[in-house]
Amino acid sequence: MSNSNSPEKVRQLFSEHLEKNQLRKTPERFAILDEIYSRNQHFDVEELFESMKAKNYRVSRATVYNTLDLLVECNLVRKHQFISSLAQYEKSVGHSQHHHLICNQCQTVTEFCEPRLHHIHQSIGELLGYSIRSHSFILHGDCTNSACPNKTQNSLS
Repeated sequence: MSNSNSPEKVRQLFSEHLEKNQLRKTPERFAILDEIYSRNQHFDVEELFESMKAKNYRVSRATVYNTLDLLVECNLVRKHQFISSLAQYEKSVGHSQHHHLICNQCQTVTEFCEPRLHHIHQSIGELLGYSIRSHSFILHGDCTNSACPNKTQNSLS
């Protein structure tokens, strides 16, 4: 039996979503999915597009944008809006629920897991009669990295 986190399972889920919505199953869409699931970090559209181009895939930016929208829609990719106006993405299947701590100055994103937050969102869902499907918890602060390239004088004290 196939592992629920396997590349085949992810491709199957995407294929089912495309069929259900009567959308074409193009090689480009699956190449983009494969590229995303080969990554372990957040990425933006431009990074993904450049990576595809470097691997000689013939995909347009529009195809990358449209495919990302489809992947977010079917919960195979998560979209984040951190500090900048640039959206960041990450794979969601096989990538455990986690949270983010973002430096206001260098914009470094640090992932962390705090199990108590999971219990809190479950309790709130039960209390208010909701079936919580997902949650987002983002902390913003100033890192203590002395090599932070954007560190201001005021934050060094």
